[in-house]
Amino acid sequence: MTEELIDIVSENGKPTGKTALKSVIHREGHYHNTAHIWLYTNNHEILLAQRCFKKAICPGLWDVSVAGHVDAGETIKQAAIREIQEEISLNIKQEDLHQIGVFPCFQSYDNGIIDNEFHHTFIAKLEVSIEELKPQPNEVEALKLVPIDTCFSLLINSYTNNHFVASNRAYYEMIFNSIKKHLI
Repeated sequence: MTEELIDIVSENGKPTGKTALKSVIHREGHYHNTAHIWLYTNNHEILLAQRCFKKAICPGLWDVSVAGHVDAGETIKQAAIREIQEEISLNIKQEDLHQIGVFPCFQSYDNGIIDNEFHHTFIAKLEVSIEELKPQPNEVEALKLVPIDTCFSLLINSYTNNHFVASNRAYYEMIFNSIKKHLI
């Protein structure tokens, strides 16, 4: 598998016209875009993905349903659709994605990764059973549906329970509240 080529954006998220390999992006801390897709059900459940135990960042923790880098020349929605297909073998249409915001996430990790990302975040209704989804090896360890209220409860102790990525607590709260409002 070839390494992804990614568009570099400015610190304000504007295109620079430059690209770099994903490894260079993370080594040098270039700003770049990602697509995050949170899937929910009519039963007020959120699809969570367990990060593969081989991941360089936060292995084994539960996180966004689907997420990935936006490849060079790709639109945000094209990346979202591609990532959903790659990571869980689900086909959805662009019109099923509801963008709820763009969230800067600038973090450095002990392993040397400098991750300066803009999370272009969408929500979409999961229209199939979880059994129909096929997690991509090396990306997704497992999938589960969790009631929204349970997600909020898990966040309360996120710094000690090793469930969610603790540093993303405010982001998760905003997402869960957006989904809850969307379901009303």
